[in-house]
Amino acid sequence: MSDINIILFFLGLILFLSVLASSLARFGPPLLLIFLICGMLAGSEGIGHIQFDSVPLAFFIANLALAVILLDGGLRTSLETFRVALRPALSLATIGVLVSASLAGAFIALVLHVDWRYGLLLGSIVASTDAAAVFSQLRSSGVTLNQRVSATLEIESGTNDPMAIFLVTYLMSAISQSKGFDIASVGVELVRQFGIGAIGGVALGYALSWLASRLPLVEGLYALLIASGGVMAFTAINQLGGSGFLGIYLVGVVVGNRRNEATEHVFRVMDGLAWLAQAGMFLVLGLLVNPSQLWADAAPAFLIALFLIFVARPAAVWLSLLPFHFPIREQGFIAWVGLRGAVPIVLSLFPLMINLEGGQFLFDLTFAVVLVSLLIQGTSLGAMARWLKLQVPEAPLPAETFDLDGERDDQFQIMAFRIEADSILANTAGEALTRYDHLRVIAVTRGSRLRFPRRGFVYAVGDKLYLLAARSHCSELGRLFRGDTGHGGLVPGRFFGPFTLAGRASSGELADVYGIPLSEDERRTDVAHLMRKRLRRRPVAGDIVELGPLRLIVRRLDAGTIDRVGLQLAPDPSVER
Repeated sequence: MSDINIILFFLGLILFLSVLASSLARFGPPLLLIFLICGMLAGSEGIGHIQFDSVPLAFFIANLALAVILLDGGLRTSLETFRVALRPALSLATIGVLVSASLAGAFIALVLHVDWRYGLLLGSIVASTDAAAVFSQLRSSGVTLNQRVSATLEIESGTNDPMAIFLVTYLMSAISQSKGFDIASVGVELVRQFGIGAIGGVALGYALSWLASRLPLVEGLYALLIASGGVMAFTAINQLGGSGFLGIYLVGVVVGNRRNEATEHVFRVMDGLAWLAQAGMFLVLGLLVNPSQLWADAAPAFLIALFLIFVARPAAVWLSLLPFHFPIREQGFIAWVGLRGAVPIVLSLFPLMINLEGGQFLFDLTFAVVLVSLLIQGTSLGAMARWLKLQVPEAPLPAETFDLDGERDDQFQIMAFRIEADSILANTAGEALTRYDHLRVIAVTRGSRLRFPRRGFVYAVGDKLYLLAARSHCSELGRLFRGDTGHGGLVPGRFFGPFTLAGRASSGELADVYGIPLSEDERRTDVAHLMRKRLRRRPVAGDIVELGPLRLIVRRLDAGTIDRVGLQLAPDPSVER
C-alpha cells in the first residue's frame, strides 16, 4: 500500500502544483504550456525523475481527455454561432488543413532532407489547430472578439481534427505498405469520416438530450450522464469508421442548445471536468518527452514553427476564406490563432503505435513545434487582437443567473446585476426599472448585508440587485446597470459612437440629412439592408460601414438582422475597431 500511496501522492502533488502555477497565466504564459512544462519537470530528466514511457497509455489518456474537452466546447457553442460561421469554419477545417499540411510538408522535406512522404506526414501532424488550446486561450485572453471571428475559430478547432487524422493515417498506411495515392479512395474515406461523424453526432446528441430531460437524477449526476454518454458516442462513431472527434463535438452542440432543467446542472460540472482533462492530458504528454531531445531538435522545430505561423497558416486562411469576404484584419488574426497543442502531439503518437520507422523523431519534432507555437502565438493572443483592433465591448452579462422550475421557466429567470458608477440607477429609487414588464426586485446586497427594498429605497453604486425578469431583457438590463463604463479598456459610447439609429431607419432620409450620395435603390431601403449590402457578409456586432462623412457601426442584432446602429459623424482614430 505504501507504494500506491506514494504514487497517488506525487500524482496529486503534480496536479496541485500545476493548478497553482496556472495563476501565472494572467502574465502571459498559456495554461497548457504551464501544464506541459510541469509534466516535463516531473519526468525522467526533470526534478521528479518519474519514469514514464508507455505510449499506449498516453494515447488512451489523451484521446479520452480530448473527447471530454470537445464535448465541453460543443456544449458552449450556440446555434447562432453556427449560423454566423459554419461555412467559413468548415472551409478552414478542410481546405485550410490540406493547404497548410501540403505547404508545411514541402518545406519540411526541403529543410530536413527527408522523403517527401515523411515531410507530408509531419506537415499533416502539425497542420490542425487544437481545440483545447484555442478554447482555453480565447477564454483567458482578456479580450472580447466580434462573433464572426470567435465563432469561426471555435468551430474550426472543433471540426478540423477529422481531416488531419485522415491525412496522418492514410500517409502512414502509404509509407508502411509502399502504396501510391488513390484520389478516389481518399474522397470516399473523407466522406465517410465526415458523414458518419456528423450524422452520428447529431443523432446521438438528440437521443442523449431526450434521455437527460426525462430521467429524475441527483443534480450532480446529470453531468456524469452527459459525459459518459458523450464518450460512448465518441467510441461508437469511431468503431463505425467515422470521426469520433467531430461526433462528440456535435453531441455537445445538440445537448447544449436543447436547454432544459437537466442541462442547466451540466454546465456547472463540465467546466471542471474539461480543465481536469486538459491538465491531466498535458501533464502525461509532458512526462512522455525528454527535454534533452527537444534541445537537439530546437533549430529545425523553430524553422518549421515559423514557417507554419508566417507562411502556411496565413496562406491556408486566405485561400479558405476567399469566398466569404472576411476583412483583412480578421483574416490576419485567424491566421495568428492557428495554435498547436495536444492534437498534433496525439497524432504524432500514431507512428509510434505502429512502430513506423522514424516515429520517435516525428514525435520529438512535433512536441518542439507545439512548444514554439504556444510560446509565440499563445502568449501574444490578446496583444494581437488589440493591435489589429478586433476587440469589441464585452457583452453586459449578469453576475449570476438562476433558472426556475415551473411552467414559465423558459421565459423567466433570476438575474443578479451590480450597479456601476455610470449607471443611471445609482442614487435613485429604481425608476428606470419600471418600464420592464413583470420585473421584480427580490433582494439587494450592500456590502455584507442583505436588504429587501421597499418603496422609496435608494440604490447606491456597488449594490447587487437580484431580479426576477424575462430572459429577453438580460442584455438591455446589463447595459442599464453598467452604464457606459465598458470593460477591457473599451467604452461602448466611444466604440459605437454618440448616436444610435434604428436599423429600420430610412437610408434616403439619412442621406438627405448628411448630404451622402446614394443610388435610387439604396435610398429606397433602410439602414440595416444598406449596411448588409455594403458589408457583403453576415453582419455581427462591431462591423463598420464607411458612408461619406459617417461611420455606421452594427450595435445590436435581432435574429441576425441589424436592429441598432451606432453613428459617428467622422472617423475617430482613437476608436477601437
